[in-house]
Amino acid sequence: MPPPLTTLNAEQAEQALRQAQGRQLPAVSLSNRELGELCVDRRDVSSGGLYFRVPRVDLLVVGEAFEDLIFAGLPRLPKRGEELRCAHYVSTVGGGAVITAAAAARLGVATGVISALNAAGVRYLRTQRVHITNVKRAHEPHAVTAALSTPDERSFVTFDGVNVKLEPRLLRAMRRQRPRHVHFALAPVRIERWIRLVDRLRAGGVTTSWDFGWNPSIRARTGLDRLIARLDVVFMNLAEASLYARARRRARTAVIKLGPLGSRWLSRTVDVTVRAPRVRVVDTTGAGDAFNGGFLAGFLEGRPPRECLRRGNFVGALSTRAAGGIASLPSRSAIGAKAVHLRAPRYGGRAGGQGRPA
Repeated sequence: MPPPLTTLNAEQAEQALRQAQGRQLPAVSLSNRELGELCVDRRDVSSGGLYFRVPRVDLLVVGEAFEDLIFAGLPRLPKRGEELRCAHYVSTVGGGAVITAAAAARLGVATGVISALNAAGVRYLRTQRVHITNVKRAHEPHAVTAALSTPDERSFVTFDGVNVKLEPRLLRAMRRQRPRHVHFALAPVRIERWIRLVDRLRAGGVTTSWDFGWNPSIRARTGLDRLIARLDVVFMNLAEASLYARARRRARTAVIKLGPLGSRWLSRTVDVTVRAPRVRVVDTTGAGDAFNGGFLAGFLEGRPPRECLRRGNFVGALSTRAAGGIASLPSRSAIGAKAVHLRAPRYGGRAGGQGRPA
């Protein structure tokens, strides 16, 4: 039987390293001090040595995480100076990286995430068996978003916190990873660096996808069209497809999330649209990120375009049945048990918009 592995956070691992080095063992150091999890072989520790490994995952999700404060069930958005009461409130973990990773992991995909996570985010992702690389330091404030949600529209207020320091840390943490596919969920600032990273991944046989969200400022950044041209899949909702229309034309495959109308796969050789199942909507926050996780689960299984869209539609729609992006994510068994809903929806209501606009 192999020896047990102990999971340490970055601070604990560095303390163990210092202890080992104090016994005049060969020096070992971490090139990325922000790694959120390291695995240590207890047998090696007891004998004075350390063994670190980065598990191989099929899907690695890289990007932003938030604490989501969601006020759902509002009949409408408040007017200036007006206070409204809501029927549903939840404080939960969210953000494109967390929701996409969790959605894929629940469908049986071996998944990892690199992000700046608070303690609640780390705890939740561990319950989903997601491998975590946490680039947030203990003293840094995590990002928070307050969302006002009606059945048809949403408004957000966001405190970026540690996310303003995120980009260089993500790039450094990527050096240790060896996934089959990398999905990015952030608005890049230094696009040339990301182009070099995507080129390196492609040279190593790694496929890539990106969801830029609603970020008008990146349209003017040099290199966006070249970055999009290098990706295997670009995700966007209908409004974002218009926002990034010029760069989108360079995409190998654009997957456009149409909310209650479903989703569309658009490439040089394929143009297919699949309708979404109808559900009773409580809150649409994170539905686009959940769609991404469902789609990528099918993509990594080698499913055809129509089936990838169906899976994305199903996961995205079911995620709207509770407030927040994670409470109603389906499992792999649910896809099998309720596959009829992929083809012949029975629920009333409709699935709302997809994802966080910023």
